[in-house]
Amino acid sequence: MNRIEEIMKIEGFKTLTPIQKAVLERKNPKRDLIGISTTGSGKSHAFFMPIFQMIDPELDQVQAVISVPTRELAWQLYERSRKIANHFHIRTALITGGTEKKEGGLVPQIVIGTPGRMKDQFLEDKTLRLDTAKIMVIDEADMTMEFGFLEDVDAILSHMKDDVTVMVFSATIPDLLQPFLKKYLTNPEIIRIGSDDDFAADIRHVLIPQKHKTAAQRVEDILSVIQPYVCLIFTNTNQEAAKLAKDLRDDGYDLIELHGDLEARERTKAIRTIQSQKKSYIVASDIASRGIDLEGITHVISVGFPKELAFYKHRAGRTGRAGRDGMAIAIYTGKDDKAIASLKKQGIAFEEMDIKNGEFVPVKDRALRPKKPNDELNEKIAKIVHKSKKKVKPNYKKKRAEEADRMRRRAKRQMIQNEIRLQKKERAKAKQRAKRDAGE
Repeated sequence: MNRIEEIMKIEGFKTLTPIQKAVLERKNPKRDLIGISTTGSGKSHAFFMPIFQMIDPELDQVQAVISVPTRELAWQLYERSRKIANHFHIRTALITGGTEKKEGGLVPQIVIGTPGRMKDQFLEDKTLRLDTAKIMVIDEADMTMEFGFLEDVDAILSHMKDDVTVMVFSATIPDLLQPFLKKYLTNPEIIRIGSDDDFAADIRHVLIPQKHKTAAQRVEDILSVIQPYVCLIFTNTNQEAAKLAKDLRDDGYDLIELHGDLEARERTKAIRTIQSQKKSYIVASDIASRGIDLEGITHVISVGFPKELAFYKHRAGRTGRAGRDGMAIAIYTGKDDKAIASLKKQGIAFEEMDIKNGEFVPVKDRALRPKKPNDELNEKIAKIVHKSKKKVKPNYKKKRAEEADRMRRRAKRQMIQNEIRLQKKERAKAKQRAKRDAGE
């Protein structure tokens, strides 16, 4: 029995998913790879299996590095790999802010971690050599880029050997990721897996207007109608997730809260509770929930549409797996018109519904009427666009539109910078604690 067959036996796999099969059947396993596949398609084992196949248990050095954008994903991959690693007597290490796990204090042969913390140990603290690795996996590459962590991955790869095999896995490959791929991947093989009959989702997409109600009130309206086994409720920001979770708890809902503003211990506890499947409601942000793989997700609720519309598809794709029925419900306001129109063009057949007397009722098929923007950024932009009607200079409208566009870009940059700043603070605190402990 070869290692792949042993892994399948350990994990209880009867067949390989399309992405796993495609990766394992590559003619040249040392060639760089871009693997594009949706959430829940088995991407993790698509790189785990070739990695465990090439690791030499007798060689005391790092042989494979797996980079993921969040501590939760790193922890999940680490936990998922331990049974296989123990079977083959291979040492793994989890390298993230707030959590360090090295087996037996020996040199690990597989390192799983977040880019910033791995870079610190590799290039600054010099406590972990990653340049001996034969394989570097960048998982969830789109999220890594979206949240500003490509710089850390760049720093790590620039100090690795030229012949390291780079494997990039992602649900999407945004245009802004292309320069990085061209820099570090040589003639990469591209594997793109779409829907497969054996793994296709049968998902019903439903639109519900928010109207005059709060997000929590509208979510509660929906929860009163559906009977979910597990329901994932998505918001677009950490702050929105925290507020929605609080409002729902105040109204008596027992739920799990998962987003980037939680402390490391809280997030770890949330992940473990999710995996135990003890609660039916999970309020989460996109990046914190990436990688969560649950069998029983029957409903997904989106409070608004994400800026990257591909994320909506990832959200919806958490339900209706392996041929089961699923329902993806989106709460919308007028500002979501363009997003909805774009998704319709991409082939998503939305049903426009409302909730009356405790049940879904269809509404007439009509163009969605835009509402007045109520968020702070849109209010500022509205003030710019609709400034006084006094006599103005030529190109006035063009300049105002450019100013509004600059404001949007600044707001997005600020969001990413805040995420990076938070992780840098945590890393700085970890260094201070390490120095303090060393001086004792």
